[in-house]
Amino acid sequence: MAPNHGWDESADAWIQCVDEGDVNRTLFLDPVMLDWAGNVRDLDVLDVGCGEGRFCRMLAHRGARCVGIDPIDLLIQVARERGHAEYHLARAERLPCPDAAFDLVVSYVSLVDVPGYREGIAEMARVTRAGGRILVANVSTIFTCVNTGWVRDAFGERLYVPVDDYVTETGVEVAWRDIRVVNWHRPLAAYLTAFLEAGLILRRFDHPIPPDEAIRARPGLADNRRVPNFDVMLWERPCVDPT
Repeated sequence: MAPNHGWDESADAWIQCVDEGDVNRTLFLDPVMLDWAGNVRDLDVLDVGCGEGRFCRMLAHRGARCVGIDPIDLLIQVARERGHAEYHLARAERLPCPDAAFDLVVSYVSLVDVPGYREGIAEMARVTRAGGRILVANVSTIFTCVNTGWVRDAFGERLYVPVDDYVTETGVEVAWRDIRVVNWHRPLAAYLTAFLEAGLILRRFDHPIPPDEAIRARPGLADNRRVPNFDVMLWERPCVDPT
C-alpha cells in the first residue's frame, strides 16, 4: 500500500461514509465521547486524526476552540471548507503545536491508524497542559488482532470472534464500503504502557456498549454487547508539583 496505508485512496469513500452516517459513531460512540469530554466551552481542543473535521465541528458547536490535524490532504481540504476549526496537514507522531497548548486532546478512533503510536502518544502528552485531559476512543484490541471477523455456524449465525497471536504488533488490511486501509494491532498493554510512560494518569476506562435505543435503530449493534468493538480511555496530565 501507499505511504499513508490506503487512506489517500480511500479518502473520498471515507467522506461519503461519514456524510451518510457511520452508525458506530452517530448512535453509539458520539454520546460517550461528548459525555466524557464534558463542558468544553472556552477550552483549547486538539483533534488528532480529525479526518474531514466532523468531531471538531461538534466540539466547536459546544464552545470549544478547536484545532484538527490529519496526514491526508483531501480530508484536510474538506475540513477547511467545512470550517469551525483550524486545520493542519500533519502526522500524530510530529504535532505542529507548542508544548502545553491544549486543555483537551482527542483521538477519536485514530490511534489504530497511526504507525508510530508510541511517538504519537508522547506528542499528545507534550501538547496537553498540566491538569489537561486526553480522550481516546480506539478499536478494541480484541478485534484488531483478527482479520476474519465473526465465525458463523451453518445457518450464518455468529458464534464467536477468534483471538490469536494477540501479543504481536502488526498491520492488518481491512476493507468496508470502498475503504481499504491498514489498521494497526497492538495489545492493550502496549497502549497502556505508552500512555503511562508519557507521564499520564488514567482517570476512566471502559468498553462501552450501545444503549437500547441504538440497538432498536440498528440491531447489528447488539454484537457490541457480546464482544466490545471499542475501548474508551480518559487520561490526565498531572499538575506540576508547586514545590
